[in-house]
Amino acid sequence: MKWQEAQNIYPDQWVKFEILNSMEQDNKEIIDEIALIGPVKDEDATRELLNCKNRTLVFHTSRDKVEVFIRKNVGLRRYL
Repeated sequence: MKWQEAQNIYPDQWVKFEILNSMEQDNKEIIDEIALIGPVKDEDATRELLNCKNRTLVFHTSRDKVEVFIRKNVGLRRYL
């Protein structure tokens, strides 16, 4: 399913979905295709997002497209 289809089904709501297809571009992951799991209540959205694992996300349908910033783990290590 495309993101626009999810927006039509659940306008202006939080939805939980699994990422099926995405591409990486300029330190962003752009999600192309999703498997919609269902709507999430406003008060439960943060808790659901924190409990997401692997390729599952919670996102608001008011956004035009699904882009996730990729953070690289940068650590300073001391060499002995």
